[in-house]
Amino acid sequence: MALADELLSLLRTTTTETRSDEQLEALTLAVAADLPVLLWGEPGIGKTAVLTQLADSLDLPLTTVIASVHEPSDFSGLPIVGDDPEQRGVPMAPPRWAVDLVRAGRGLLFLDELSTATPAVQAALLRVVLERRVGALRLPPDVRIVAAANPRASAADGWELSPPLANRFVHLHWVHDREVVVRGLGGVWPRAELPRLVPERLPEAVAFARSAVCGFLTARPKLIHRLPSSETRRGGAWPSPRSWEAAMTLLAFGTAAAVSRDVLALLIRGVVGDGPGLELLAHLDRMDLPDPESLLDDPASAELPVRGDLRQAALEAMVIAVGSRPERERWEAAWEVLARALETGAPDLLAAPAMGLARLRRDDWEVPETIERLTGLVGITRQANQSVERVEAERAAEAHR
Repeated sequence: MALADELLSLLRTTTTETRSDEQLEALTLAVAADLPVLLWGEPGIGKTAVLTQLADSLDLPLTTVIASVHEPSDFSGLPIVGDDPEQRGVPMAPPRWAVDLVRAGRGLLFLDELSTATPAVQAALLRVVLERRVGALRLPPDVRIVAAANPRASAADGWELSPPLANRFVHLHWVHDREVVVRGLGGVWPRAELPRLVPERLPEAVAFARSAVCGFLTARPKLIHRLPSSETRRGGAWPSPRSWEAAMTLLAFGTAAAVSRDVLALLIRGVVGDGPGLELLAHLDRMDLPDPESLLDDPASAELPVRGDLRQAALEAMVIAVGSRPERERWEAAWEVLARALETGAPDLLAAPAMGLARLRRDDWEVPETIERLTGLVGITRQANQSVERVEAERAAEAHR
């Protein structure tokens, strides 16, 4: 047995390394933001293992509670009758694991098998997840909460999560990465690290997050609260004032830590759902677009986005700005911006903005020399002449009415 134990010890001895892992980065950022996280994944995918490794990396004591094998009183507390209940009331005694967490002052509370917990247990968990209270005890601020669940189709006697409980979590769908698994089985797993927040960027990050979420919800007020119609979707991420507050928190943390767009997308979609989350991400892209008026004021120094879709959106916004105040100088400046865009990016992105700009030409505006640099691209001169003919035809038709 001694040799067997030694062999098992060698098999269980592993190391960690710094490695790019978007799932792990999203998880650690949500933990740093003190938001409850729910990992969804098939059985055996490694959810429990990653939580164990996360606790070790962050030097947090791990407390695992299998939600499905507990009673509601294990979370709401057991009533203990004292000497004078009429005067002192009946206190709710907390379970041992909660007492240990309070004594430690910090830790990672792992609520496993959440989707197999009965509705009564889920209701009792509401107070634990939201208020951090277990019976009469309040969990310390340095306790973080992470849960795990299997989809109902693969859970043993599974239940859908109740909407109030589901709306309190950041939902991350955990999938295995072939390279991570192979390298981990070889003894080296990726290391979980808290995001590096830049102190100087904190005020700016908060201002950006508030402006982004408030600006988006002002434009899309129907998304402030939208309870899904199906029971399955109600058990996942969906938009509510609570989840938008979580999205704002994650956006501020992500901005301060300069995380990638993919990591931010996992987190935003994990709190407000795929549709609203993707709309917010598109809104963030538009916020990063250059001001059309700044492009028109100094075409020679115009800085355009590198990403193709953002570059095209910036050019189309500039065309709309010219159309809202059509002046010859602004029209000619827009052509200069298009010429600069041709020098610094893909030419196929210029067709739609160029044709839109050509349609704005007035019949007394001469075609600037700048257009000659673009005529081979989309036949701009021909388009400009056609726009004049169309304007004249419309005027003639109006005169005959």
